[in-house]
Amino acid sequence: MKMKKFINSQENLTQELLEGFVAANRDLVSLVDGKTVVNNGLENANRVTIVTQGGSGHEPAISGFVGEGMVDASVVGDVFAAPGPQACLDAIKMADKGKGVLYVVLNHAGDMLTANMTMKRVEAEGLNVIKVVTQEDVSNAPRENSDDRRGLVGCVPTYKIAGAAAAEGKSLEEVAAIAQRFADNMATLAVAARGATHPSTGSMLADLGEDEMEIGMGQHGEGGGGRQEMKSADETADIMVNALLADLSIKEGEKVMLILNGSGATTLMELFIVYRRCEQILKEKNIEIVANYVGELLTVQEQAGFQMFMARMDDELLHYWNQPCDTPYFKKRG
Repeated sequence: MKMKKFINSQENLTQELLEGFVAANRDLVSLVDGKTVVNNGLENANRVTIVTQGGSGHEPAISGFVGEGMVDASVVGDVFAAPGPQACLDAIKMADKGKGVLYVVLNHAGDMLTANMTMKRVEAEGLNVIKVVTQEDVSNAPRENSDDRRGLVGCVPTYKIAGAAAAEGKSLEEVAAIAQRFADNMATLAVAARGATHPSTGSMLADLGEDEMEIGMGQHGEGGGGRQEMKSADETADIMVNALLADLSIKEGEKVMLILNGSGATTLMELFIVYRRCEQILKEKNIEIVANYVGELLTVQEQAGFQMFMARMDDELLHYWNQPCDTPYFKKRG
C-alpha cells in the first residue's frame, strides 16, 4: 500500500519538521545549528541544565518538552536515528551555565553509541556532566538486566522531575540522584495493534495481522514476543497493569504514577477506556494513583497502540512532578 503523508522531500523531513515546530512555539524555543531545539530561558539559567537527544519521528517527543522546568536543549537526529556526538557535545557546552549538565539518554543502540562517545569527549574536556539513562521496557529484559531494557515514554516524566529539582537549585549530583531514583522505580509496557510506516522510506515497521496485537512492541517496531489475538480494552489493561506491578514489586498501600501514552493512531476514547480499567484494578489492590497523564507524549508515526507507564512514587517525587513547567507539549501551573 502506498504511503500517504503530507510531506515534501524525504531528504528534508527533519529540517522542515523542526523549522515548523520552532515557528509554532517561538515564545518558548529556538533552533540552534539546524537541529538543536533550545529553551529560550537558557541564557539566564543560573542552575543545573538538562540536555537530551533522540531521533525525530516521535513527536511531540523529545523536543516538545524543551522549556522552563524540563529540558534545556534537545539534540535531534534524523527520523528514528540518533544524532552525532559532536552535536551533543556542542549542546552540552552551550547549556552549561556553570552549575553542570544532566545528560538524559534513552537506551537504544544508536543513542547509547552517541552518548558514550559524547561522554568520552566531555571527560577529555573536563566538563561537569552526569549521564542518566532511561531503560524501562519490561518486555525485552528482566529487571536484573535493566541495561538491556529499551527506553520508552519514561524519559518524559524523568525530564519533568529532574527539571523541577534543577529549578529549585539542587546541585548536579542531587539532580542526577533524584532522576536516577525515579528511573530505577519505573516500568513501561507497550502494545501495538497496527505497525507504523517509516516516513522516509514507506517501509512497514511491524506487520501485524488483522486480528492480532503485540504486547511488548518496541519504539521502532521491534517485536516483544507477545503477539496474540486482539483483546478488549479491559483484557489488555489487566495483562499490562499486572505485568508492571509484578516488575516493580508494588505492594498494597503504595502510591504510583500511571501514564497511558498513545503511539500515534490510537484515539483518546480508547485510552480513556483503558485508563478506566487500570484505575479499577489498582483500587481493588489498594494502590493509589497520585500522578497521571493520558494522551500522546512519545509517538511512532501512525502506529496503533499505546505505552503503559508506571512508577513508584513518594512525597519528594510527587512534589517535583507537581512543580510548574512551561514547554510546548507539557505545562503545569504548580
